[in-house]
Amino acid sequence: MRPSRIAITSLFILGALAMPARNTASARADQPARVRAPDFTGATGWLNTDKKISIKDLRGQVVILDFWTYCCINCMHIFPDLAFLEEKYKDQPVVILGVHSGKFDQEKDEKNIRQAILRHNIAHPVAVDNDFEVWNAFAVNAWPTLVVIDPEGYVVDQISGEGHRADLDREIAKLLEEGRKKNTLAKPLHFKRERESFKSEMLEFPGKVLADAAGHRLFISDTNHHRVLVTDFDGNIQATIGSGRIGLKDGHFAAAEFHQPQGLALSTDGKTLFIADTENHAVRAADLAAKTVRTLAGTGKQSHEYEPDGPADKTDLSSPWDLALVGDKLFVAMAGTHQIWLIDLKTNRVTRFAGSGREAAIDEGNESAAFAQPSGLATDGKSLWVADAEDSSIRKVDLSGKDRVQTYAGSGDLFGFGRKDGLRTDARFQHPLGVALSGDHLFVADTFNHLIRDVNLKDGKVTTWLGTGKPETGTPDKPGLYEPGGLSIAGDTLFIADTNNHRILAVDTKTKQAREVKLRPPAH
Repeated sequence: MRPSRIAITSLFILGALAMPARNTASARADQPARVRAPDFTGATGWLNTDKKISIKDLRGQVVILDFWTYCCINCMHIFPDLAFLEEKYKDQPVVILGVHSGKFDQEKDEKNIRQAILRHNIAHPVAVDNDFEVWNAFAVNAWPTLVVIDPEGYVVDQISGEGHRADLDREIAKLLEEGRKKNTLAKPLHFKRERESFKSEMLEFPGKVLADAAGHRLFISDTNHHRVLVTDFDGNIQATIGSGRIGLKDGHFAAAEFHQPQGLALSTDGKTLFIADTENHAVRAADLAAKTVRTLAGTGKQSHEYEPDGPADKTDLSSPWDLALVGDKLFVAMAGTHQIWLIDLKTNRVTRFAGSGREAAIDEGNESAAFAQPSGLATDGKSLWVADAEDSSIRKVDLSGKDRVQTYAGSGDLFGFGRKDGLRTDARFQHPLGVALSGDHLFVADTFNHLIRDVNLKDGKVTTWLGTGKPETGTPDKPGLYEPGGLSIAGDTLFIADTNNHRILAVDTKTKQAREVKLRPPAH
């Protein structure tokens, strides 16, 4: 039986705010001695493996269960820890197993979960727990939660929240040592991964796109190739920023390294491209003339602070997802702390601009307002329009700081998602990730609904503008979308990062005719 909406809401907030630095919600469950781990009979499917897995199959293994949902930034913060442990113990009887208990309707489809596994480069098997039966069997109460099972099949620990790599590492080492002494260890297990049958395209899960009308250029975050492409509007590649190797390395375009870059912003003179280097917890600056990259902000470490105030290059960031530039002020959608941060390009200092750090939709002054995983930004120079993903809403932030943060469209509720046109707060979205402003129209990448929505800023009406609502490619006169993540406008053309279709679309805003921007390498 799936937990009630009220119960899940409170539990989701608990998991999302589990930041070790604040010690507010990170918690270990008090486990009775020698509790036998239940089986996974409630799982409705299995991914990243060629067979079902039972608790009996895992006897002799040290097992880490990761309860997650693919929309959740806090769950994403766990993935590097799991990858570290998988690499360290790859030749030993250690199994990491994901249990996907999805929040959004979109997250119940195995096809979509498979895309998330590929997008996040998850290497371990994943049980699909659509009805929360495995979640309930293990008495889980937050996303993310990690459960440790010893080689004899007993639950020995349960931890909620982020930042437990060292704890898990020590636990695994301890259990392996005990297993060797007791002679209870089995041979290491291996599983067939989804990526073994996945063919990468020219683009792989592009997250954001930025159109430069003056320069007739497109900047494309080729997110899963860990680089940014510079093309013209017809797709002819002019430059590649980044080697494609995962890392945090400055230098020439060909040598620079990124890790799943997302949002982009261009300086007013068109000479510097700012890049939200999301998985590196950094903001990078690319000199387009010199063809070099430098780290503008961030240290490569994830921040757990909510009141930053320091030199940009010495201040930790947390999953910067999008950028918006107003004069010499670079605004950052800091998804990991549920805030809007500000980088002053004149002083090279980072400060908080809006949001308390609490994950919620609270319309108050900038300091006490709350956001829920802000992931897309657009601006007219007076206001910031924010795609606030986890409360499925569009928020408005006054750049002067005089007016309250406003939930402009959508429910303003962590579980108030859906697909509904109508006046402003009567409308419903599902995990929007992108926004683009064109006059009195705010286009929204309604990501989990596979749609582009139009918010009319004059009359407040929200309408479905483009897409079939199904995860498909469609046709030029009836284009489909698959979890679109980024939008940008140049003249009468809306450019769309159609993330799970691995493409960029160019759509005429007058006729709604669409074409794919076919990427072409430079001629040699």
